[in-house]
Amino acid sequence: MNVTDRFLRYVKYDTQSDEFTNLTPSTPGQLIFAQALADELKRIGLQEVVVDDNGYVMGTVPATCNRVLPVIGFIAHMDTSPDMSGRNVSPRIVRGYDGGDITLCEEEGIVLSPNDFPEMLDYIGEDIIVTNGKTLLGADDKAGIAEIVTAAEYLISHPEIEHGKIRIAFTPDEEIGKGTDKFNVERFGADWAYTMDGGKRGEIEFENFNAAIAKITFKGRNVHPGYAKHKMINSLRVAIQYAIMLPRWETPEHTEGYEGFYHLISCDGSVENTTLSYIIRDHDRDRFERRKKEFVHLVNKINKEFPDCASLEIKDQYYNMREKIEPVMNIVELAKQAITACGIEPLVEPVRGGTDGARLSFMGLPCPNIFAGGMNFHGRFEYLPIKSMEKAAEVIVEIARLSALPQPAEQ
Repeated sequence: MNVTDRFLRYVKYDTQSDEFTNLTPSTPGQLIFAQALADELKRIGLQEVVVDDNGYVMGTVPATCNRVLPVIGFIAHMDTSPDMSGRNVSPRIVRGYDGGDITLCEEEGIVLSPNDFPEMLDYIGEDIIVTNGKTLLGADDKAGIAEIVTAAEYLISHPEIEHGKIRIAFTPDEEIGKGTDKFNVERFGADWAYTMDGGKRGEIEFENFNAAIAKITFKGRNVHPGYAKHKMINSLRVAIQYAIMLPRWETPEHTEGYEGFYHLISCDGSVENTTLSYIIRDHDRDRFERRKKEFVHLVNKINKEFPDCASLEIKDQYYNMREKIEPVMNIVELAKQAITACGIEPLVEPVRGGTDGARLSFMGLPCPNIFAGGMNFHGRFEYLPIKSMEKAAEVIVEIARLSALPQPAEQ
C-alpha cells in the first residue's frame, strides 16, 4: 500500500485527544487506532509488535546485517488536536494545484486561499490533500505514521538494503502535552530517534521552545453596583488590567523565529472570580525564566493595589531540546544527509512549539524532529502535499541506509 492510501485510511479514525479525562490514552478512539496499527505492523512483517495498556505501539524492523550498528527509532503520535473536530474527516485530493483559491465548503463559503496562506504557492503543480472545511485533516500526525509504516514496509521488502535494527513507536496524547508521560525509553531501546512531526518539506529541527503554563486567579468583591463606590472589586476589570500590563507585541500574532511570547489562551470570569490562563514560550532559557518572573512581578503589583486579590500558579511543561542534541549533532547531520540524498534542501529551523522529541531528549533519548509535510495544522485549513509525504518516507529509508555506512569520524 502506498503512503497516500495509508494516510487517507488513517484519517478516518477519530483520535482527538481530551485533556480533561485524566486517562491514558485520553480517548478510546486512540486505543482502537493503536490496535489497528499494531495489526498492520504484524501483517507487513515487523517483529516485537506490542500495544501496551496505555496505547503506546512499538515494533521492530529487524537488522539486515550482522555488524554492530546503532539502533535508530522513528516516532509519530496518533492523536489529533482538540482545537477542532477530527470526527468524520472527509479528505479530498486536489490534482495539479493551479495556485488559486480552493473551495473547501461551498455552502458555507470556506475557501483555502494563498492570499491567506502564501506557502501554498510552493506547491503549484502538485497534488495536495485538503479538508471539506468542517474538520481538521489529521496530517498532524497521521502523515508521520503513514510515512513510518510505508518506510518500514519498504525496508522489510528490500532486505538488500543494509541497516541496523529500526524501532518504531506511535504515541497517544501528544497534542495535550502527555505524549511521553508513559513512554518507556528503556523498552524502546534505541540509541536515538526522530519524530516525524514537522511541517514544510525539508525541515529538520533540533530546537524548540522552553514552555510553561500559567494561571492567574483574581478574587473580587461583589456588591450592588448602585452602592459600590469604594466597596466593589470587580475581578474581571482587575484581570483586564493585568492582561494589558504584559508587552503588547510579545504575543503569537506579532512574533516569529526565535522570538518568544505570552499567549492568553482562556478567560473565565465574573465580578467575584476571574481566571486567566497563559502559555509562556521562549527558545532562550534565560529569557524564559525572566518571562516567568514577569508574571510574579505583575501579580505582586496587582496585589499592592488590591491586597490578596491575585494568586499565581506556574508549571513548566518542557524545555529546549538543543542542550541535549548539541553533544550528538551527528544525528542531525545524518538526517541532513538523508534529506539531501532525496533531492531536498534541508531547512534547519527552530520549532515554534514543542514535540514529543523535546521531552524524550530530556528522558535520555535524543530525538530531533523531521518534516511530515502537513501545513496549517489544527484547523479546517490544514492541507498536505502528497509529494512531501512521499519524500518523508524516502528520508526514513535513507537514514536507515546511511546509518550502516562508515561515518566520517570512523574513517
